Amino acid sequence: LQPVESGGGLVQPGGSLRLSCTTTSPNLRRYPVGWFRQAPGKEREGVSCLSSGGTATHYSDSVKGRFTISRDNAKNTVYLEMDNLKPEDTGVYSCAVDRTPFSGTCTLAPDSERYTVWGQGTQVTVSS
Repeated sequence: LQPVESGGGLVQPGGSLRLSCTTTSPNLRRYPVGWFRQAPGKEREGVSCLSSGGTATHYSDSVKGRFTISRDNAKNTVYLEMDNLKPEDTGVYSCAVDRTPFSGTCTLAPDSERYTVWGQGTQVTVSS
């Protein structure tokens, strides 16, 4: 279940991007997934997460109301739709797969033992 991210890029403030997280294994739907970011010189922080059934979602206060996490099980992909982007959203965005299948919960804690498999990340730069 090695995740692979895509969709990053350079965008102006106020713009939008959609990040994708997929795996070579077809069973991503069974697992909660979290999105995290790390800005230069800062620690990794949790941005959003989604339970395996999609019934539970969490967002950090800094992105609530602007970012939306979702799943497309047919495409074995978890998306992070990012709207009204701000310069402080700049960073490397990574997705991580929770090791607990069929879990109705998820966590934004990047140091959680639940997250054992991480992607390489995709760069998001918000600048005019």
